[in-house]
Amino acid sequence: MSEGAYQHLWDSSHVTLQELLNQEQPLLQPAPNQERPAFHYRLSLLYLYYLALLRKFNTLYDQMVQPQKRRLLRRLLDGVAGRVLELKDEMVRVDLCEYHYLDRVLQDLQLTPAELEVPIPKYFRQERSGTLHDRGLLLEEILGRMEPAALQESAPEMTRTEAVILLQTAERARQGRIRANFLREIRRQEERDRKMKEGGRPKLSQDQAAVTIQKVWKGYLQRKHTQQDRQREMEFIGMLPSPSHGEDSGILFQASIREDARRLLQKEKEEEFQLATVKTRNYLKETEGPYIKEEIQEQIRQWFIECHALTGRFPDFPEESLGGSHLIFSDKTPEEVKMELEMQAQESRKKDQDKKKEKEKKEKTGKGEADAMLKVLPSRSIPLISAGHEEYKNVWKNRPDNKYPSLSFDPEALRMEKRKEMELEIRVQVDELMRQELKTLRLAVDREEDRPFKAPKKKDGKKAGRKKEKDLTPDRSMSSLFEELVVYGFLKKSETVALKDFVGDYLYLGSTLSLASKLPMPSLFDIRQNVALYGVLRLGSADIHTMAPLIRSLLLVGPSGMGKKMLVNAVCTETGANLFDLSPANLKDKYPGKTGVQMIVHIVFKVARLLQPSVIWIGNAEKNFYKKVPKEEEEMDPKRIRKDLTKALQLLGPGDRVMLIGTTDQPQLAEMRGLCRTYERILFMPRPDYASRYVLWKHMVEAQGAKVTQSLDLSALAMVSDGYTPGHILQAIRWVLTERRVMQLSKRPLVASEFMAHLAQLEPVHREEEESLKDWYFKTPLGMSRLKLDKEQDAKGAKLAKEKKKQK
Repeated sequence: MSEGAYQHLWDSSHVTLQELLNQEQPLLQPAPNQERPAFHYRLSLLYLYYLALLRKFNTLYDQMVQPQKRRLLRRLLDGVAGRVLELKDEMVRVDLCEYHYLDRVLQDLQLTPAELEVPIPKYFRQERSGTLHDRGLLLEEILGRMEPAALQESAPEMTRTEAVILLQTAERARQGRIRANFLREIRRQEERDRKMKEGGRPKLSQDQAAVTIQKVWKGYLQRKHTQQDRQREMEFIGMLPSPSHGEDSGILFQASIREDARRLLQKEKEEEFQLATVKTRNYLKETEGPYIKEEIQEQIRQWFIECHALTGRFPDFPEESLGGSHLIFSDKTPEEVKMELEMQAQESRKKDQDKKKEKEKKEKTGKGEADAMLKVLPSRSIPLISAGHEEYKNVWKNRPDNKYPSLSFDPEALRMEKRKEMELEIRVQVDELMRQELKTLRLAVDREEDRPFKAPKKKDGKKAGRKKEKDLTPDRSMSSLFEELVVYGFLKKSETVALKDFVGDYLYLGSTLSLASKLPMPSLFDIRQNVALYGVLRLGSADIHTMAPLIRSLLLVGPSGMGKKMLVNAVCTETGANLFDLSPANLKDKYPGKTGVQMIVHIVFKVARLLQPSVIWIGNAEKNFYKKVPKEEEEMDPKRIRKDLTKALQLLGPGDRVMLIGTTDQPQLAEMRGLCRTYERILFMPRPDYASRYVLWKHMVEAQGAKVTQSLDLSALAMVSDGYTPGHILQAIRWVLTERRVMQLSKRPLVASEFMAHLAQLEPVHREEEESLKDWYFKTPLGMSRLKLDKEQDAKGAKLAKEKKKQK
């Protein structure tokens, strides 16, 4: 795409953004609890629209070249991502469930489930590529110093004679197999010749022979045409892959090359812009700086004189922390300033009165009615989005060069921006001079001592801020702490896994099951989206993390083999995060005693904050909260980290891109209260459904180098593998698709029966085990709230049904 095409996409995106901003205000109005489905529907619509907008802004920021536009796009991209996370939090609060079934909304908007895919901004990894490369080299260097000794110990010794004998044995076996195949082919040929001599050749006339050949040939042609027609029909309805896949991959490859070329052009234009910024700043400072300074001084002096003439005294000058002269002197007359100060005092009184009235109302109406009202909480990201939208309309909309936009920066816009920055800097300097001049004027004219500016007091219920953590390692350098964690195995190199590799299909009947009073179970698609929202988007950007609702920890609950550890690695891969391992098994025999536990938790969280984004992983998370520690694990003492872990988590705040992710397949063994207090979000991962199993078989077979053909019945495999996890399916595929079997695929295509024997050797997840996990999940705070809501809705439905019967 050209720069003009991206400009057109940007213009259309802002039209959509204006419509969304207009829809935000009605959501702030409280709605009764009876309108919960309609309120959730409106939230779902906004969520889908913002997701589409996030996808567009992600493409624009990745491919637009003009530096000034990209800066605005970055703010809009982060703002929209923050709004998506806020709406997700609102949907959880209204729906009382981590998973949302939007198939009805998708149907109304005529969208596909692909529109629900959460786009991950590409700049998460691109902007940290240099840091990730340097950190990877440092990690490899530290691990390299540890590995040689272990390799020397484990390397088996073999003499020269033993090596020669091993090679001779292998070569003689190879020659024997070749000779056996040759003799087998000779025996088959002799057997065919013998049968031909015994039976004799059939005697046919010329016409009979021609008719026989025609029958065979016409039958072959008809079968071939029928097979081709069926193939085209199946491809048309999407039941078979299109043969143009190779052509599509070539087109995609060319498109990726063009995208990479635009990214290189972005770097060139950014360097030009940085040089021009320095030159423009210096030029304005030399040419316009003195005049701006004199103008500000004259304005403030004139304001002093007018205020003294009007009120009989010189005004108070605000401190620099409150904004200085910019706070009270922005194109205002002395009368307006005096009125503004009086209005501030009146507003503070009104706020106090309103608070008293609200308390009285709450006491009268009671808490039940207040809790029954549904309302969207105030947004942190909407002001940022609105400011970016206004800047677009004032600066970039309806420009004469929008049809064929320039790739270089706009000098006039740059001068305006730097002029404002320089004016603010000069104003700070002038304010200091004018404070001294005001003090002199008061002493000379009014003979009055200096008095400080009194800002309106803000009454807060509780003091803001969080407790400061005591630094247990003030004398240790960052590099020494980093090396210590690597040596002891607490800081590990994460596996490179993309989140899109956690494949699964969408649950298409979620709303239908909900209406039938059957609680639907999430699909692998839903799990992937939630991990992208809770983990990837929050950790990828400091600005997004600050705007989004604070989530410090996440717990993945599901049977073994569901891909929980894969999701942890995917979060690290997509965000470039460091992976820390605080699993109970990894803590065994390390940092003993109470002080040792405090030290390791402190070091891990300190390094995680300094090298953010970071993921702290705890495998078998239930062991930290055992109801009763098993005898075989008493020596390991898995509960010793519990208190220090909870304290360290509470110290994390907005901007600290550190997330604790726990994984467990036996949460029933843990104390519910402690586990739910530590992990703020709990994602339940049930066995994959039929649609997800079908996609899994197809994806994993192709990933092993095989091609899915008509001979491989994926539908049968998906049906037979009910109860098996993605880990089981992958293991069965690896057993079948050996290197030798892959080489034979051209002559002997894959069939479903080859996987059956291997699947039978694996133990599936029984329904009792999954029901046990479901029962546990519905004992969590959110699960209990959801069950209570369902019971209330069922009771209301039964009541309405009875009333209708009475009316009849």
